[in-house]
Amino acid sequence: MTLKTENLAALIAPVIDIARAAGEKIMEVYCTDFSVSKKDDHSPLTEADMAAHNTILAGLNKLTLGWPVLSEEAAAVSFTQRSAWQRYWLVDPLDGTREFVKRNGDFTVNIALIEQQHVVLGVVYIPVSGVCYYAAARQGAYKQGLHEPAVPIHVRPWREGMCTVVGSRSHRGVSLEGFLANLGNYEILSVGSS
Repeated sequence: MTLKTENLAALIAPVIDIARAAGEKIMEVYCTDFSVSKKDDHSPLTEADMAAHNTILAGLNKLTLGWPVLSEEAAAVSFTQRSAWQRYWLVDPLDGTREFVKRNGDFTVNIALIEQQHVVLGVVYIPVSGVCYYAAARQGAYKQGLHEPAVPIHVRPWREGMCTVVGSRSHRGVSLEGFLANLGNYEILSVGSS
């Protein structure tokens, strides 16, 4: 059964609160002399990743009891199992861990609700600035600064002949290079997280 528009709208504020709570946990670690370990794929892992993961997991489980959570910091779930999920939370508790380690502030908390293989709600929270971006199906997209009202956002008009591509500062790989080679005129904006 698909979530109705009003049900999605009712989820936005609590999910933003969960993202902010995770951001607070991240900032608590950010202000310390934290250690860095490596995951199996050799990407960095910090106490902040796990603190944010645990905060988000607890918050989402309380908010939507029984909906699965697929998190970058959780145990792997087989494709066979997760492909049967009709609705689940997709989470990157600390997107931009490399940037977190560099202490440049370019990292986010990402929480999305997936329904029947489509994103229907998403929150991106920037702990350093307190800025939150969020959107929900049929609700629009918004940006909200710390202690400010939310304002609607949208894509900018197409500038004929020039495209802006946002790419990872840490993961510029073969697939992006192949895409850019076929794009024509573009400018690239390098970022460390969403």
